[in-house]
Amino acid sequence: MSADLRDLAQGFGLLSEPTRLGILSLLAKGPRNVTALSKGLGLKQPIVSHHLAVLRMGRLVNGKHQGMAVQYSTDKANLKALASALAKLMPK
Repeated sequence: MSADLRDLAQGFGLLSEPTRLGILSLLAKGPRNVTALSKGLGLKQPIVSHHLAVLRMGRLVNGKHQGMAVQYSTDKANLKALASALAKLMPK
């Protein structure tokens, strides 16, 4: 298996968890902190923080410190690259 296919599988593995998809859905509307994400998802903050950490390690989410809080946003370039890689698998 090529490294590209392994990277693609890893990226889709990150998206295979409903909480992570929910986080990305909320972040697609604009940056949010963990409190806003927790409220929007109806989940406890430690659970959301865990999934944010996984998404950050997978480079699908970025975090930027603003005062005491961290504002999270999607990493548009990496999400576009993942979508582009999927499109290449589609028959023409």
